[in-house]
Amino acid sequence: MKQILFLFACVINTFLVAAQSLPQKLAEAVRQLEADSTMKYALFSLYVVDAQTGKPVYEHNQHVGLAAASTQKLFTSAAAFELLGKGYQYKTVIGYNGKIEGGVLNGDLHINGYGDPSFGSWRWKETKPDTVLQRMVAILREKKISKISGRVLLNDSAFSIQPIPGGWIWDDIGNYYGAGCWGINWRENQYDLTLKPGNAEGEPTTIIGTSPELQEEGLLNLITTGKKGSGDNGYIYRAPYAQQGFTQGTVPLGEAFSISGSLSNPPMQFARELGNAFLVQKIKLEGVMKLFIDKTTNRETWPAMQQQIGVLLSPPLDSINYWFLRRSINLYGEALVKSLAYEKEGYGSTEKGVEVVRNFWQQQGIDKAAIHIQDGSGLSPQNRVTTGALVQVLQYAKTRPWYSSFYNCLPEYNGMKMKSGSIGGARAFAGYHAAKDGKSYTYAIIVNNYDGSSSEAVKKMYKVLDLLK
Repeated sequence: MKQILFLFACVINTFLVAAQSLPQKLAEAVRQLEADSTMKYALFSLYVVDAQTGKPVYEHNQHVGLAAASTQKLFTSAAAFELLGKGYQYKTVIGYNGKIEGGVLNGDLHINGYGDPSFGSWRWKETKPDTVLQRMVAILREKKISKISGRVLLNDSAFSIQPIPGGWIWDDIGNYYGAGCWGINWRENQYDLTLKPGNAEGEPTTIIGTSPELQEEGLLNLITTGKKGSGDNGYIYRAPYAQQGFTQGTVPLGEAFSISGSLSNPPMQFARELGNAFLVQKIKLEGVMKLFIDKTTNRETWPAMQQQIGVLLSPPLDSINYWFLRRSINLYGEALVKSLAYEKEGYGSTEKGVEVVRNFWQQQGIDKAAIHIQDGSGLSPQNRVTTGALVQVLQYAKTRPWYSSFYNCLPEYNGMKMKSGSIGGARAFAGYHAAKDGKSYTYAIIVNNYDGSSSEAVKKMYKVLDLLK
């Protein structure tokens, strides 16, 4: 009899759970999550709206500012689509001062950069380093230039001399995901460092080389050999413009292993590779390659470009935005923010760009206090945004003609179309989902200061989001 009563109670309980509304189910799931021991000292926020009407379905701490990590990229991405346009292209301008006579440029060659983050990137055929260098040589050949009597002036003054946004931490900026943003970026401002592990755990590693070859940069290598299969736990430490740096951490026992770092001076690296291309193509340079930072440091006077002879264009913004959100490339976010400042204010600084972004979203009805941001990518741990603001951005995007491009940029996790975010102690997701019953939802979920592993925190967040399916 007791067994029959127990089974009956289970059936009734199942029926009652099934009969709960979605808001009730979400409230119970949130209650259980916040009761979890790993959430004892955490902050949690969830905001869900009906994607068609915009009416709230569930609200929990939606006005609390939290570190959203890379979900913050949604603010930058959507603002760039609207203010720059999905067809916007970066340019790199080639020109000269002086005269071209008998195959000789009697003057200086000018290369003016405007922050193209795809310049030298391997993600598009037309932006690969060899292709870019060949196109530059071809521009000179078209003008029958085989000798430059003056200098090559690399002008990246469209963007600020400060490549790193405020709040970025020392542990990040020497590694590829912490690459700064210059007026002349090159190879996504990153390189690969290949190491040979020792023969046993704890032994030193040896640097085999870098790709590309770094001619002006040195590293004190302190990375040791870790356990077999332990993965990439190596870190590179180098400040912007520095020629020296060091490494720490471990790479796994076994075969040669590569980690990726950030170039400390991308314009210099580009200048070196362009100089090598000139040598191979027999274009003689009598002067030197000069960087804009040299002009600033030495208070030099540079002549103005008198004649433009070529322009290299980036892929359109919707293509750049695709990689920005799909692969969460921080450099692209910082370039977009500086570009917004350059196009709207005439000078590409992070500070001006962040204000352009915040002002734009204020005009769309989002309180500026809900978007306290330091950068365009979400890497700074000082950033604070709300789930309410994230959802408003996603809802705004649905009304715009570029929405299909924006939606296509979003990656897919847990069978849901959404942007993820992850920095120390913070995990976040924001996106769209169409449920089996035909209803569509827009949502944002953030957890800060959880205990335990990131992967376990994500599983628990997915359990909440699964209720939207």
